[in-house]
Formats: sequence, C-alpha cells, structure tokens
Amino acid sequence: MSNVPNVRALAAETLYNVVDKGASLNQELPFASQGLPPKDKALLQQICYGVLRYLPSLENYCQHLVEQPLKGKRRIFQFLLYVGIYQLQHMRVPPHAAISETVNALAQMRALGLKGLINAILRSFQRQQSELEEKAKQIPVCLYNHPNWFIKQVQAAYPNSWEALLEENQQQAPMWLRVNQAQYSTQEYSEMLTANDIEHTLNPEFVDGIKLAKPRDVFSLPEFDVGACSVQDAAAQLAARFLEPKADEYILDACAAPGGKTCHILELADAEVLALDSDSTRLERVKQNLTRIGLGADLQCGDASQPHTWWDEQQFDRILLDVPCSATGVIRRHPDIKWLRRASDIEDLAKLQSDIIDSIWPLLKPGGTLVYATCSVLPQENQQQVAKFLANNDDVVHIPLHENDTVTNPGLQLLPGESDGFYYAKLVKKA
Repeated sequence: MSNVPNVRALAAETLYNVVDKGASLNQELPFASQGLPPKDKALLQQICYGVLRYLPSLENYCQHLVEQPLKGKRRIFQFLLYVGIYQLQHMRVPPHAAISETVNALAQMRALGLKGLINAILRSFQRQQSELEEKAKQIPVCLYNHPNWFIKQVQAAYPNSWEALLEENQQQAPMWLRVNQAQYSTQEYSEMLTANDIEHTLNPEFVDGIKLAKPRDVFSLPEFDVGACSVQDAAAQLAARFLEPKADEYILDACAAPGGKTCHILELADAEVLALDSDSTRLERVKQNLTRIGLGADLQCGDASQPHTWWDEQQFDRILLDVPCSATGVIRRHPDIKWLRRASDIEDLAKLQSDIIDSIWPLLKPGGTLVYATCSVLPQENQQQVAKFLANNDDVVHIPLHENDTVTNPGLQLLPGESDGFYYAKLVKKA
C-alpha cells in the first residue's frame, strides 16, 4: 500500500474539524498538508475551499441521497461525501477517478466497510445531479451558499447589489502585490514583472498595487526575498495611504498582526512605529515580515481596549485602528468564515469595536489622525460605529474620503470585487 496520504481523506478530516469542531481553515490546512507534494497540497486546498464555498448545497444533496444521516463517530464520512460530490459537480477530475479516489480514502480512514455505501451515494448523485441542483435552487441558503442571517443582513444593507456581493464571495480572490515604494516605483516593478513574463495589471485607484493574472509562488517574484514587494490585497493597501504617515512621527498600528500595514507605513515614511497585537504568536508574523523587508518597529503584546496595561502615556501623532471584526469582506479568501461566524457575533464585535475606539482615542495627540478600518461589509461594524463615535465626541473632526462621505453616513465602504470588502473612516482630533 502507498505511503502517500489520500488527499480526499485529509480533506474530509480537515472539513470536519472546521465545520463541526470550529477550527480555522488557516490553522488546519498547513497541518493537514505537511509532507504532501506541491500538486497534492494544491488539490487539498482546492477541495477544502470548494466544499466550504458550496456547503449548503452539498448538505442538501446528501439529505436527498442518504437515508440515514451519518452521525456520531460516522459524521466524518458525511464530509467525505461532500468531498466526492464537490469533485463531481465543480472539478475537472474525471467522474470515475473522483469516485474511486474518494472511495479509496476509506482505507486510510479505516472504514472499508463503508465502501459500498459511499460508492452507491456518489453514483446516485451522478444520475440525479440535474434534478437535485434544480431542487436546491429553490432554497435561498443553497442558491446563494451563504447562511440565512448573512443573506438577510446584506439584503438590508445593499438592496441593489446584495446578489452581486454574494456571487463575488464565491469567486477565487485575486493575488495583489504591494510594491515597496522605498525600493521601486509601481511602474518600475511592473516592468520587472514584464521582463520575467509575469502577466499583471495596474489600477490607478491603488497606487502601490499590482494585480497578478494568476496566483504564483512568492519566491518566483523579482526580489521578493529582499522586500521589493509584499502580498497584500488592494483594499488593505489603502490603510497606510489614508493614514498619510510622515517622517519622525510616532505612530500606533493597533491590532497589527500579521504586519502588512505596519510594513507599508514604514515603507512610506521613516517613522517610529509601535505595532500592537493581543496575540504573541501572531506578533511573530509581524517580526518576520519586517525582517524580510529590512524594517524595524517596536512590537508590543497588548489589548487595544486596555491601554493602561501597555501604554507609556506618550501620545501618538497617528493611529491606525484596524479593529477585530466579522471579516465578512474577505469571505472569498476565507470561506470558513461563513460557517464559523454567527449572527450573535456581530453585536458582540460591535461592542468590542466601540470599547476599543473609546479606549484608544485618548492616546492620540491633539491635531493627530486616526484611521478606523475593518474588513467587514456590515454597517453595524462600520458606518454605524463611526457615526455613533462622532455623535458622542465633540473633539473629533470627520475627514471625508469621497464626496458622499458624511457625518451621518461616514467612511468609505469597498465591496468584494476588484479588491476585498473593506471599510475606512478618517478622524482628526481637534487641536
């Protein structure tokens, strides 16, 4: 028997840990793919991402196909069925190979007795596919492959574009690079990519950004190892630009991990930056990113909502406040968010965000700038949050980021598309 792990078995186990046990796909995938050849790693990622994108539909098909739902110790095999059906419906794997490889996974999962059942269910799906797909389309959760609470919230927030938003969430996110302006202009780095036959496009709305035609290994990018560019979505690249850092200023990057924005601030200005995060493990990522680019910042482990535990009472010229949020703007990059997040989380997150901005505001010098940011598309975390802060504080000046950015409907909301879904608001403390 081959010693190479069965990718379908690994996928079923990974998905079971994410959906039923509440683990993060970001944590589970690296663990599951240890020791796999690159081709199998890519296949594992493709299957896991795909099943999470289409989970309600896959669950619905199985409700029609499986007489007795697989529960308890057999629950993991329900996810193996999802893996098999996803391949049949969405991948270019020949159907006979998709079925045989999925059935073969049972050897690694020590459940050879289920071979007949799994094989029969997958072949039934093949025969009934068109009929099952039509039935599923009658159910909104299956049609849009998002949880019902989220569908309702985006319908209310974006009555004219909610369907396009949900559709974008089902797509593969583009790979954006942020050019290190301290080393090269965006145009210069674009020419280097062209010289290396790396297809890409530029967008004048994102002055530091380059979008690759297709994802690739970062170490195949010119001078990536010495910090000429970083991987960062175009929307996230706006944070440092809106902050407008200047040389010799004292700047706080609150909730800084994994450090892309910290690095960007330092690429734009020779400033003194305090990078704060409550997770010491994630702060290591900030350190690694700074080291690759050859930059330095003061790294501090601390809770942004409890400044008294870490602040030395020296006020900041500028603060980037990228608060913890629902991450509903980056679902296409992290499809597990759809199934890990609950409607009740939004209220809890909004309370935390309010606590953080109230706690951090006193740390800003008079005349200083604070940029509030989330990777959410939900108004409770964005416009409503900032409007409430503006109404409750008389020492804050609202700085519009576009012509429709008002005190009652503040900030800039980007929706998934060319970039990820992101929100920004810019505030200045009265001098």
